[in-house]
Amino acid sequence: MNKYIVIDGGVSSPKGFLSSGIHSGVKKSGKNDLSLVYSEVPAYSWAMFTTNKACAAPVTLSKSHIQDQNIQAIVINSGNANACTGQKGLSDAYEMATVTASALNIAPQNVIVSSTGLIGLPLEMDKIKSGITKAAEALSANGSKEAAKGIITTDAHLKTIAVQVTIDNKVVTIGGMAKGSRMIHPQMATMLSIITTDANIDKAYLKYLLNDTTEKTYNMISIDGDTSTNDMVAVMANGKACNNELNANHPEVQSFANAFAFVNEYLAKSIVADGEGATKFIEVQVVNSNTLASAKLAAKSILTSNLVKTSLFGEESNWGRILCSIGYSGAQFDVDKLEISLVGDNKETIKIVENGQSTIFCKESAKKLLKERNITILVDFKTGSQNSIAWGCDLSHDYVKINSSHIS
Repeated sequence: MNKYIVIDGGVSSPKGFLSSGIHSGVKKSGKNDLSLVYSEVPAYSWAMFTTNKACAAPVTLSKSHIQDQNIQAIVINSGNANACTGQKGLSDAYEMATVTASALNIAPQNVIVSSTGLIGLPLEMDKIKSGITKAAEALSANGSKEAAKGIITTDAHLKTIAVQVTIDNKVVTIGGMAKGSRMIHPQMATMLSIITTDANIDKAYLKYLLNDTTEKTYNMISIDGDTSTNDMVAVMANGKACNNELNANHPEVQSFANAFAFVNEYLAKSIVADGEGATKFIEVQVVNSNTLASAKLAAKSILTSNLVKTSLFGEESNWGRILCSIGYSGAQFDVDKLEISLVGDNKETIKIVENGQSTIFCKESAKKLLKERNITILVDFKTGSQNSIAWGCDLSHDYVKINSSHIS
């Protein structure tokens, strides 16, 4: 199996992709607030969107445009979500697509649109339209970093990645960028992820791969339990690497799938690590469950428990809160077999629950472990062979401070 390598880059690293990020004037800070990703040829594409019933206007538009899986450009504005803006919002989203199409000489239906920012405010379309023209003129193979800057809102860090893997003796590149640090609890949260690749890949297999990978990555992260109105993860594949078409039967398909999974897991983890006010990155592993569904339910329930999250912030080994969150998760398990352990950065492991009851463990050692930045909660059901992993963060005073002063 061919191993992927990480390279310096992002969404315009794959052959035939250009990107840009500019300041249109929407953000008063003067920072980038509009990004464009463009493929020089039509690209097989797929996207998954928020399950929030109050989805934003660009989500409604993009759901329609993605249906033929043939997209050539993605335009994203930040600073304004264009959500809960009625018919005017839908018209504005469509105008963003048409202005982008005109600037790139492509069809409007080959453009998908995304917005992120404050909910309930109309877009400043004069600024957006002139910004799109400016972004089209700035498109570059070296535009990945500026594009990543243009999609963030409250993020503290850029989230961008690129990898290469050899398929059929051809170098295939996968690039990606994401944003998100608040309102993260995707059900496919605010969360955006754009993936590009020059792989020649079967349209149906690309759709399957994104669906499957999203379920294992973006849908297994949580910061605050809120699912945004604007979530989207999208992939574009333009075939410029000229490998033999990848499908489920290709002898090297697993090499590509592994690289694709790495890119999305990296971006998903980066979103969680950038959680507002977060002091700890938390991984929850639920192992040896009878069913995958139960393992997932338990893992996500632990991550979304405010009592668990605040205990971790306070560096308290409050195992009762962890066990309680598993109990109401809907997961099927035998409490008399359950084990819970804490694992630190250096793989030091402290078992705190055995057979559903507290063990005799050193509270001082547990306190020391919980001071670390990266913590794993390992839950062993001891009833089967199915495993699940989820990622989240603690809940701090700063999260409350930041969000108590934020409009929406």
